[in-house]
Amino acid sequence: MKAIIPPNIILDPLIGSWLHEDLGRGDRTTGGLNLQGRGKAIWVVKETGVIAGLPMAARVFQVLDEQMSFIPRVKEGEKCESGEIIAQMEGLLETLLMGERVALNIAMRLSGIATLTRQYTEVIADLPTQLVDTRKTTPGLRIIEKYATQIGGAINHRMGLDDAVMIKDNHIQAAGGIEAAIAQIRQTIPYPLSIEVETTNLQEVEQALLSGADIIMLDNMTVDQMHEAVEFIHQHNDKIKIEASGNITLTNLRSVALTGVDYISTSAPITRSSWLDLSMKILEE
Repeated sequence: MKAIIPPNIILDPLIGSWLHEDLGRGDRTTGGLNLQGRGKAIWVVKETGVIAGLPMAARVFQVLDEQMSFIPRVKEGEKCESGEIIAQMEGLLETLLMGERVALNIAMRLSGIATLTRQYTEVIADLPTQLVDTRKTTPGLRIIEKYATQIGGAINHRMGLDDAVMIKDNHIQAAGGIEAAIAQIRQTIPYPLSIEVETTNLQEVEQALLSGADIIMLDNMTVDQMHEAVEFIHQHNDKIKIEASGNITLTNLRSVALTGVDYISTSAPITRSSWLDLSMKILEE
């Protein structure tokens, strides 16, 4: 699945807020240098990882100066080694210096997510099960963090609460049971939204199945329980999609996939990833 870069109408307000946070009332250092000329710079990778976020980084500089040139030297999703040059840019020296930190921060954060996501997807690359992200994202950064998981090879779960119905344990408790929750929600949701139900045991799986769930999540089950649940679901309705979730790690990911689930959702690539170290170097003329 191809990752879609958010359009500028979405990115620019975000970038404006990031620059406002960093620049404040003005860059005291750069402004004090009274720079007049243009310059060139490169971005260098300082550790092995998967690159993501260069289009957003480019936009940071272009918001500051639309004449700024930012040319990626690698493709989004390309794995690079320490020391590789991944981008080159040219523009006003003032713009290069003012935009440096914000642009790097975004690319470092997204590249870290893409790098860990790639590690997860490679574990199950030969299997039909797909890795899915979650809504556990940094407030304000969800759209770009989910972009990064796509670059790493995962697919996006719902972007927000309006994308799909997911009936979790607290919804079930509040509604008075799985059957009641599904029945009430069916009366209000528009076509073609699907209903997913979180289950923790075989009894709940059966309730979700009989109540007409479109997707059944197996939450925090053991591998043996998942095998049993998948077999039970397929015996009764082989068109229902099955998702596994809860405590997914690189160690148990493959064994979970081998149970036959269609999707494995995990927040780990976003919540447990480290930033990929990048740096910018101004070139001497």
